[in-house]
Amino acid sequence: MSDSKPVLVFGYGNLSRGDDALGPLLLEAIERSPKQVLDSIEILTDFQLQIEHALDLENRDLVLFVDASVSCTTAFDFKELVPAKDNSYTTHAMSPAAVLAVYENIKKQAPPPCFLLSIKGESFELGEELTKVAQQHLLMATEFAENLLADLDVLAWRQRLSAYATMTV
Repeated sequence: MSDSKPVLVFGYGNLSRGDDALGPLLLEAIERSPKQVLDSIEILTDFQLQIEHALDLENRDLVLFVDASVSCTTAFDFKELVPAKDNSYTTHAMSPAAVLAVYENIKKQAPPPCFLLSIKGESFELGEELTKVAQQHLLMATEFAENLLADLDVLAWRQRLSAYATMTV
């Protein structure tokens, strides 16, 4: 992956499961960003995180994971991730922290700085459309992500954490 772009934005979720589509839909909005932003970022989407996604972290300066969540207390949450073997480590659907742990294990080095943008969703049933509330949350999270991607500096991203929370696993 020596020709990879320095920043990876990885959205995951199922477009056929209502609000679970929030991650991929945010990426669709990011794809409309100005060329100077897109020149530095790679956009990747999948239904769920899997063990092989650890290799997508290689040669990155920053990584932003984007997913839907029922546990957000506001429209979206933004957290820095640390590697952790959690219960998802041995399943087919992994957490971002578990992907970081796999990277650390196979590469024998710390992963790049990784962050998680969780967007609050309410309904995840097969065949449902995005709820109106989730549409509003998506707009707010997209604006936040666009501001992040306008300044691809880990210190700037960490400054944004003060408004959102602490480290998470």
